[in-house]
Amino acid sequence: MSMTQHAGPAVTTPPAPGRKESDGRTKQRPLALRLLARPEVGVFLGAVAVYVFFLIAAPPVRDGSSMANILYQSSTIGIMALPVALLMIGGEFDLSAGVAVITSALTASMLAYQLSMNVWVGVIVALAVSLGIGFLNGWMVVKTGLPSFLITLGTFLILQGVNLAVTKLVTTNVATDDISDMDGFGQAKKIFASSFDVGGVQVKITIVYWLVFAAIATWVLLRTRYGNWIFAVGGNKESARAVGVPVTFTKISLFMLVGFGAWFVGMHQLFTFNTVQSGEGVGQELIYISAAVIGGCLLTGGAGSAIGPVFGAFMFGMVQQGIVYAGWNPDWFKAFLGVMLLGAVLINLWVQRTATRR
Repeated sequence: MSMTQHAGPAVTTPPAPGRKESDGRTKQRPLALRLLARPEVGVFLGAVAVYVFFLIAAPPVRDGSSMANILYQSSTIGIMALPVALLMIGGEFDLSAGVAVITSALTASMLAYQLSMNVWVGVIVALAVSLGIGFLNGWMVVKTGLPSFLITLGTFLILQGVNLAVTKLVTTNVATDDISDMDGFGQAKKIFASSFDVGGVQVKITIVYWLVFAAIATWVLLRTRYGNWIFAVGGNKESARAVGVPVTFTKISLFMLVGFGAWFVGMHQLFTFNTVQSGEGVGQELIYISAAVIGGCLLTGGAGSAIGPVFGAFMFGMVQQGIVYAGWNPDWFKAFLGVMLLGAVLINLWVQRTATRR
């Protein structure tokens, strides 16, 4: 009698709950490394370091009025650094941003004064001129395919010459006339150059505008379709165009946004000092670009944030005023900024490589 053994169904025991094996590809990086990968984290740490340094080296910085002055200097840089940063994320530069501020202020001042018109007429015309300059820059970049560096360098030289030549031709001087007694001046000054009291400290309205614009820019970048377009055209415009992104509209609008920033800062300068020096503005474009770069915006485009340039502008304002409060020779200001720029770029590079290393 033979016996046949029948195999029963195999029963597998489920693995005990616990840690799963991972090959490293899906392993989540530590929170610290993920934070360091954010472009604004490095500049935030740098801004804190600069602030602490001058807090120790320059005791007057601890005063509330001194901090208000520092924030004011930062705001005049930061308002322009924001649209410049968005343009850089979109993969372009604007070297005419500094002199465009003066062009806008000169337009508003001379038009109102020479034609004896309400200053608001000059303000509106100046806005149209600034947006037109931005549109022309963007249109030429898109239609010619030339690097924006070359296009806006040409615009920079043109505006610099026009600012000087037209001002001398119209006013027979290198500066515009005082418009403080003209109709509409008081209203415009309240909007563009007023101050308000906070705990006995006079705070300039530009600080509020700076923070509001930064919040709006952050929302646009992170929560809107237009923000996605900016990152897309900065990363690869041909790929962006292939998936339906309006590349031409996006780039031109970004240049016009820089024009709007130039108009706003120009109006602030005009209604703060009542007159404008036609030779100013040269070199400011490098300050704006540097604040954006320090804030984590890549020179190649496609990456960056709106918060980073806020801290970058604060570092510039802190250094600019901190040197004065420390009693140092202000001639070292640009050298200090150069060292700070190189240091920030190297630190950001190290942080990004560390954060992305497995």
